[in-house]
Amino acid sequence: MAGSDSDRVWELMEKISICMLTTHDGERLRSRPMAAFVRRDDGAVYFLGDARHHKDEEIDRNANVGLAFADGQKFVSVTGHASVSNDRAKIKELWGPSAKAWWDSPDDPDIRLLTVTPDDAEFWEGPGKIVGTIKMMAAAATNTRPDYGENRKVRM
Repeated sequence: MAGSDSDRVWELMEKISICMLTTHDGERLRSRPMAAFVRRDDGAVYFLGDARHHKDEEIDRNANVGLAFADGQKFVSVTGHASVSNDRAKIKELWGPSAKAWWDSPDDPDIRLLTVTPDDAEFWEGPGKIVGTIKMMAAAATNTRPDYGENRKVRM
């Protein structure tokens, strides 16, 4: 079962593709939306970041990060370790329309590769939004808890 749960985490991350990346800024947590390049064969989630922003420094000081993916009633929360590199070949491999919004070309010297290696994940798959809303209303009316679908913790 753990294998299929792990497969589902990778599938959900790949399908949702945009996540909130959370880093540590001293004692504070900082989250920002990022386009995720999910590569199960590499066992990694990649991001293109900008050396002029604070993500790189925060990851250098504390490599523990969180990724939060959400789409309708499907959610994935991942904890892992991040690293920052200047891997120009991987940056060029990942280059595409989302990157063009931030940089002119993959040769921009400010682009950095952020690599997250997942340690643990948790996912929730609930019913569609309308069914979920009805279940919450029914649970509130009957003073019970809604059955909101599958939830699993997964060691990656």
